[in-house]
Amino acid sequence: MRCIRLRQDSEVTSLHDLFSRGFASDNYSGVHPEILDAIVRANGAHQIAYGDDVYTAELQRVFARHFGEGVEAFPVFNGTGANVTGLQSMLPRWGAVICASTAHINTDEGGAPERVGGLKLLPVQTPDGKLTPELIDQEAWGWGDEHRAQPLVVSITQTTELGTLYTPAEVRAIADHAHAKGMLLHMDGARISNAAAALGVPFREFTRDAGVDVLSFGGTKNGMMLGECIVVLNPDASTGLKYLRKLNMQLSSKMRFISAQLIALLDGDLWLRNADHANAMAARLRGALEEGLADGSITGVSFSQPTQANAIFAVLPAGVADKVRELYRFYDWNPATGEVRWMCGFDTTPEDVDDFVAALTKELAAA
Repeated sequence: MRCIRLRQDSEVTSLHDLFSRGFASDNYSGVHPEILDAIVRANGAHQIAYGDDVYTAELQRVFARHFGEGVEAFPVFNGTGANVTGLQSMLPRWGAVICASTAHINTDEGGAPERVGGLKLLPVQTPDGKLTPELIDQEAWGWGDEHRAQPLVVSITQTTELGTLYTPAEVRAIADHAHAKGMLLHMDGARISNAAAALGVPFREFTRDAGVDVLSFGGTKNGMMLGECIVVLNPDASTGLKYLRKLNMQLSSKMRFISAQLIALLDGDLWLRNADHANAMAARLRGALEEGLADGSITGVSFSQPTQANAIFAVLPAGVADKVRELYRFYDWNPATGEVRWMCGFDTTPEDVDDFVAALTKELAAA
């Protein structure tokens, strides 16, 4: 990747190509300008450290407007910290978490839930990344058996790691099933804004009102610089977060700068604008490929999952992905089958999508 040097006297130097785009992850994007402005506005003078600042106090009111009175928000640095710390607050030391085998806590957090959090994970194979009451029952057993870690929490991801969505009714069915068995429900909401935008409903409809007890609210993938938030929706489901957040090195001394970002995202409609746009770009990408398949101008690509938010999962012929990656970065999902993942973000443009489709069409034709 070429390095762009812009310095002329007092001008700023950038170490990366300012025109570079890819489809690898919505984490690759920069920070939304409105978020940057919020950080600047929160700067200057002194505010009390470790969350006793006016921004973190205001954040409680913002989350209450979205999720209802009585919720409590705990800003943290990142999604892994939110998941591990939130789950710890829901479980005794002998507790276990039922999750999809593709769940981020199981595949992409470096073993942190088990090694740092001391939590036993009980993964379940799913065809689309989504748990159901029937799938949960594969691991929901053994209570009272001292030889088995006790299944006490179910964790689901919205949207899932395969880009699929839980409807409010599906979340409610899982919550009712889990609660009936004495378990609690955790939601990893790394892309919760994309889910709400795609479903066309408020956050509360598929979280608190559907029976979710504790939520990891994601902001980094939707335009923030850094920061996520543990949101306790059911106070009876979580204890000790005041202490666990510090214990897990997730207590920010200058918390106002995380809280200010979340306020900027959630106080107006920035969260929705960003998520709507990312979802629309994914729909544009898939739509262009489907149109090419229909008229015969594109051959050789197929889709392995429905595109319900801002992710596209596709299968490409051997060698095509590597050729296209010479221009656009994206990840293999299953190298053995040729499955790849393309992600769109708040800053993906229609031109990005169209140029990517053109490059992909060229390599498919060559293959």
